[in-house]
Amino acid sequence: MIARAPIVALTLRGLLDRRRTWLMLALAAVPVLLVGLAAGFGDAQIEPADFDSLIVQLVLPLIALVFGTAAIGSELEEGTIVYLLTKPIRRARIVTSKGIVVAGLTAALIAPAAILTGIVAGLTGNDVTSAGLAYGIAAAVGGAAYAMLFMAISTFTTRALAIGLAYVMLWEGVLADLLEGTRTFSIRQATLAVARELAGENPPEGAIALEQGVFILVAVIVGAAAVATWRMSRYQIRGGD
Repeated sequence: MIARAPIVALTLRGLLDRRRTWLMLALAAVPVLLVGLAAGFGDAQIEPADFDSLIVQLVLPLIALVFGTAAIGSELEEGTIVYLLTKPIRRARIVTSKGIVVAGLTAALIAPAAILTGIVAGLTGNDVTSAGLAYGIAAAVGGAAYAMLFMAISTFTTRALAIGLAYVMLWEGVLADLLEGTRTFSIRQATLAVARELAGENPPEGAIALEQGVFILVAVIVGAAAVATWRMSRYQIRGGD
């Protein structure tokens, strides 16, 4: 814990620069603003299922992508990671410390966004306040999976942001809706399985079960941490670094 605290503080300081912080806050506010605008222009019929497009599909992966790829990727690109790797700290501790930060930051933004969206929708007569809480909890877990996956990718390539966008837009945005088999490898579908259970929704035909969704999320978090740790253990520090 003593060795982990400075890593957490260092990662927080690196991720929460002024521009990135305001950008992420603005992105998290999008669902709340959309529901508020819809209410302002008439009767907004918001259903629990709408939280998929408002929260899980729209802002959750983008917030996790920005934080996840920057936690280690930025330090690798700038070369500042050597100051951390040359210290007698286990690579697993470095990865888990940074993972805690990116997962925590993602949850700290996305959970309140979902809850506030439900509250605003509830003010317009839509009984979805409890759904907002359910989707907020599920999105926090799903955000941890997204963030850890993107962080692991950033240890392999400087194009982690582009690869992450391709995964979100193509695999989860297109293929998962067309090919039912791809949902097994979809963090979005796993997150929705948890959210629907917490919200008391009946899953649509072809949706993955709760147990499968939980397994996918846990497997991604643990697997991504293991891969990132392995990759960091193989990072070579050159004599000139």
